[in-house]
Amino acid sequence: MRILLADDHPLFRLALAQAVRAAAPEAQLAEAATFDETRADLAAHADTDLVLLDLDMPGSHGLIGLASLRAEHPAIAVAMVSAQDDAGTIRRALACGAAGYISKRAGLDELGEALRTVLDCRTWLPPHMRDRVAAAPGPDDRALAARLASLSPQQMRVLGLVAEGLLNKQIADRLDVQERTVKAHLTAIFERLGVRNRTQASVLLRTLEPAANA
Repeated sequence: MRILLADDHPLFRLALAQAVRAAAPEAQLAEAATFDETRADLAAHADTDLVLLDLDMPGSHGLIGLASLRAEHPAIAVAMVSAQDDAGTIRRALACGAAGYISKRAGLDELGEALRTVLDCRTWLPPHMRDRVAAAPGPDDRALAARLASLSPQQMRVLGLVAEGLLNKQIADRLDVQERTVKAHLTAIFERLGVRNRTQASVLLRTLEPAANA
C-alpha cells in the first residue's frame, strides 16, 4: 500500500505520517509540498492507493486540484485535509470525488480513525460536521462536479492555469504547447462549463476556492 501526504506544512505532514503509521504500519509513505510535486509523484507512481491532499496546497486552487487529480488518476482515492470545517466546502469536495474530508483540528486518535475509514473504502466526515453536511451533495454541487469531470486531464491543467490568471501565451509556455492549442482547449472548456469567456469562468472557479466557502 502506498500513501502520498500532500501538504505544504512540514509539521502537519509529520503528524499525519505518525497517524498513518499507526493506522497502516505496512504502508509506504511519500510526501509532496506543492501541487506540482503531487502531480509529478503520481505520474511516477501509478500504484499509489491514497492521496491525503491539503485543500490549501499551493497550486491546487482549492477543489480544482481535487477534480484534476480525479480526472488524471481515477483509480487513486483522494481524501481532502483542511482546517476549514465548512459544510459547503465539504459537500463540494464529496461531489468532486473526495474519498473523505479530514479536519486538521483532529487529534491523533481521530486522524487514525479517519484513515482507517478511508482505507476501508468508506467515506469519512469530521464527527462535529456530520449533522450539518447533507447525506448527498446538492444539485448545484453535482452539476458542477459533472461538468468538471467531463474535462480531460490536459483541459484540467489549462483550467488550473486560468485560475492562476495566466494568459494564453503564458499557459502555452508552461505546458510546452502551441498557443492555438490552448485556445482550442479554452473553447472546449468554456462550452463544457457553460460559460462564454474567462470572466465567467473565473466567477465559476471562485466557488471552488476555499475562501469562497468560508
